[in-house]
Amino acid sequence: MTNPLIWWNSLGRPLARLPRWGALAVLALLAALMAWSAVAVAPVGEAEAARVEAKADHRADRSQGDLALYSRISERVIAGEPYYAVAMEEQRAGNYPTRPFVTVRLPTLAWLHRAIGVDGVRMLGAVLLLGAILMLHQKLPGTMPMAERLGALVLLALGGAALAVPQAGLIHELLAGLLLTLAFVMYSPERWWPSLLAAGLAIAVRELAVAFVLLWLAFAVMEKRWREVAALTAVLAVLAAMMGLHYHYVEMRRALGDPASQGWDAMAGLALPLMALSRLTPLLVLPVALAAPLAILPFVGWLGLGGRVGLFAALWFAGFFAAMALFARPENFYWVQLTLPAYVAGLAFAPRALGELAGKAYRAKERQP
Repeated sequence: MTNPLIWWNSLGRPLARLPRWGALAVLALLAALMAWSAVAVAPVGEAEAARVEAKADHRADRSQGDLALYSRISERVIAGEPYYAVAMEEQRAGNYPTRPFVTVRLPTLAWLHRAIGVDGVRMLGAVLLLGAILMLHQKLPGTMPMAERLGALVLLALGGAALAVPQAGLIHELLAGLLLTLAFVMYSPERWWPSLLAAGLAIAVRELAVAFVLLWLAFAVMEKRWREVAALTAVLAVLAAMMGLHYHYVEMRRALGDPASQGWDAMAGLALPLMALSRLTPLLVLPVALAAPLAILPFVGWLGLGGRVGLFAALWFAGFFAAMALFARPENFYWVQLTLPAYVAGLAFAPRALGELAGKAYRAKERQP
């Protein structure tokens, strides 16, 4: 049986290889999805904003909130207190859930704050973003038009605009997303271990980053790259051990009456990740009715790019957004930062991909007698 990755690579730019009916079907589906998003996403964002406002109204202390919680935990860890004792105490005091154990963040970021400070983590994020920009420049094919190449680099930089927020160093998903982006653009079959290191660090910061490693493992198996398979399996084994220890330390400090999470089965739909992209990227400056449809186009750009890079990106983003649509609650919208800033760069590739679809349909029609 032919390796599906070899077949995909042989297509070059896959959207340009579609038959006329296929191009028309993709364009029709895209138009319908963009039209739907223009009206369906805004209510999700409004409902989340109303929930946050109502929650704030019931709190006497307006300093409450996720970032305020992480700030208090980090301040105490920096002062020398043990992470798990502090995290459990602060979450309990703020009526945050501690059940199941994954509601308590891994200690990695707080320990990093102790080592280099919150602002130091923010500066680290800026270094990771700069490195990702340089590596993407090297990764893109030399035949790519200069305007498209520069557009991708600028959009990648803009995708990391959240680093401008003073509290950026407190956001687990932001740092993990930057590490995953670096792992993605840095990957080379001849030198894959730096990508593995970046992806492993991302998992240590936010365990949801494991989705990236699982996809990479699937690619490595299909390509029969057994050394990569062994290394990726070892990373997953380390993650399992790390989560086992995390469970142990959280359970040791649990008290009767500690609140439990609502769970992650909200089935919020695709509107949730699109709302998140509209809110957490430079699309924020646009009305939601315009930002939400535009948030779909980077996916088209990555898919149209083709090759291993385009396929990996498309599967990574599609899978993560599908998981958000199925499991995330509206207040979990920040999960989408695990795909940033890489996802935003795909917007630079979208015009050519759309042009190929439209041109394929139009030229095929012209050839008919």
